[in-house]
Order: sequence, then C-alpha cells, then structure tokens
Amino acid sequence: MKHISAGPVAGTVLSFKEIIYSYYREHARTFSWRETRDPYRILVSEIMLQQTQTERVAGKYEAFVIRFPDFAALARSDLHSVLEVWQGLGYNRRAVALKETALRVVRDCNSRLPEDLDKLMKLPGIGRSTAGALLAFAHGISVAFIETNIRRVFLHFFFSEREHVKDSEILPLVEQTLDRENPRQWYYALMDYGAMLKASVPNPNRKSAHYSRQAPFEGSNRQIRGQILKYLIAEKQLTEAELVDRLRKDPDRVRAMLHEMAREGFIRVSLGMVFIR
Repeated sequence: MKHISAGPVAGTVLSFKEIIYSYYREHARTFSWRETRDPYRILVSEIMLQQTQTERVAGKYEAFVIRFPDFAALARSDLHSVLEVWQGLGYNRRAVALKETALRVVRDCNSRLPEDLDKLMKLPGIGRSTAGALLAFAHGISVAFIETNIRRVFLHFFFSEREHVKDSEILPLVEQTLDRENPRQWYYALMDYGAMLKASVPNPNRKSAHYSRQAPFEGSNRQIRGQILKYLIAEKQLTEAELVDRLRKDPDRVRAMLHEMAREGFIRVSLGMVFIR
C-alpha cells in the first residue's frame, strides 16, 4: 500500500483493516491484562509495557497486582515494597510514577481513574500514548494514539518509501483507520501485527523521525542506578562508602547518581546513610 497525502481511500482502509484483523484472528496473543477492563490493572500493564517487552512484563504484572490489587493498596504501600516487586523490569522511574499516580487517584479522584485524555495526561508517567491506551482498553473510547508496534504497522504499510516520518504524519492515518465500534480489539490487533513485523522484516521503525538506538546498558548510569536500588532493597540502608565499595565505580560518579536519585524521589541521603524513601 502506498501513502496518499490526503489519506487512504476507502477501499485501501478496508483492505488494510482486513489484513490486520485476518492476522489477529489466527495469531492473537493472550495476556492476562487483555482479559480485564479494570482501569487499575490496565494502568499497571501499560506503565510496565513502556519500553519493556511483553514477555518480561507478563510474570511481573501478575506478581504486582497480587501484591497491590488496587489503587488504595498501592497508595498506602511503601516505595521499598513497590521497587522490590518491580525488580527486573528496569526503568524504575515508572514504579515511582505509578505509586504517585495511585496516591493522586485515591486522594483527588475518589479512587477512580479519570476518563478524560487531558486529565489522564496530568498524572505522573502518563503521556498521550498511555492515556489513549487506557481509554481504549478500559472504557472502549475511540482515541487515536501511537505506540511502538502501532507506529511500526503504519510505517510498513503507508510509508515504505519514506524516511524520517513524524508521528504527526502517522496520527491522522491512525484516526482515519480506527475501528470506532471496537477500538480495544483493533489496537490489540495492530499491536500483534506490529510484533510480528518486528520478528520478520527489517524494523520499519527506523523510518521514524523519532527512532534512536538505545545506548549500551553495560556500564551505563542506568545499570548502576539499578544496582544501587538492588543493594538498598536487600539491605534496607547502606552508607555512601559501602555503595561505592560494592559498585567499584568512581566515587564522584556514584555520589552524583545518589543525589540525582534523591531529587527524583527514589532515595534519601542523610548523614552519609542512603535509604529508599
């Protein structure tokens, strides 16, 4: 299919939808978060799925919603417990944001997640994509949004001869092809087709203007931050000197990261002692 500047013609839209749904009918993936319409559980899954593969999320999701079954349980939990369950998913800022969102939903929204795009996007860790997914998957509301697998599908079908394609060019096509009667199923179908493309063709997302290669993990600040949290989860508290010794990294680099993590709300540093908040 070729991209047409004015958008796909009606026949092209129908053909596109049939290709996507035909694949989905035969190869739909099953995940427990797809079996619920509980906004809390869908929020947990969507935050976990940010920058993390579904296979890694599947096991952690189950453990998380058993330990923290609703907004109230997560809101009253301590951050140490949340990070303990979160271990292995990486990007730990998401866990901090998720807990803060739970606090705000309980405090300001009577424990009900807003059903409004703008209100959702004011909550920590929720951007346009996550807000759109929450509305579609929890409430069946037709909102156009883009995430990595959806982007991959549209680049593959409509921008095969283009480079540096902006999401602002893709979003109108997402809007035009949206199944308004069942946005939930349509987005699942798009995501599953996108996952198939990732495994079978050169990554179409390289055509995106927003594409960038992830920096190597080994030796990165992200790896060291994860190690710091791992030690603190296991030990409850350590001195700065003990962390420097265990990490075997430049002391100034470690201290800079500790102070950054303190500013972000992960830890407290007091009189040379380091704790999870």
